[in-house]
Amino acid sequence: MNTLTNKIIEQGLANRILKVSQLKRLVGGSAQRRHSLVNRAIKTGELSRFQRGLYMLNERFRDYQCHPFVLAQAIAPGSYISFETALAYHGWIPEAVFTTASVVPGRKSRQFEQEKMGILNFQPLAVQREYFLELVSRHQVNGQTMLVAKPCRALMDLVCLRKLSWEGRDWLLEGLRIDPESLAAITANDIKILKLIYKHKRVNSYLSCLSRELDID
Repeated sequence: MNTLTNKIIEQGLANRILKVSQLKRLVGGSAQRRHSLVNRAIKTGELSRFQRGLYMLNERFRDYQCHPFVLAQAIAPGSYISFETALAYHGWIPEAVFTTASVVPGRKSRQFEQEKMGILNFQPLAVQREYFLELVSRHQVNGQTMLVAKPCRALMDLVCLRKLSWEGRDWLLEGLRIDPESLAAITANDIKILKLIYKHKRVNSYLSCLSRELDID
């Protein structure tokens, strides 16, 4: 077992995604020594590099697999899981979703493909900065913490991303195949909060139509 691998395990970091700054503290010494230890651990299959500056021990040294939502938030700090990914996670849509889609602060969209984690997609939205994390909650899987949009927020993030206008509930029930009982779980308070989030009038108009359709004005 490599020196770096030993140090990561000894410090209780075997299940963590690690940044260069953490490896620097673990290894000490010169940058050349750190690069050498990192490259050696990668070549022997003990350490994986997700992208420049993000590393993790391979599965045989971990207690559980890294959740793709956790990886997404390590790549884009401050982001949260949304769109179809969050809707599937909450059981609002029946189809499996193989892309981990996130909303990110700022204006830059990005996409990464990782061999074991699949596609990770990051999209900015035109939202009010102070309401960026409204209707977003913390979830834990095997002690891994991740931010996931509540279903109504994930749905409206999708409406915002696709610049959709209200055309009745057919898209919701037949296009996305959302169960009517799930839609009925949206409350007047949810609508009120959602109307504070988005900058585009089209989204708020959609919310007004949805509210009337659900009879929760």
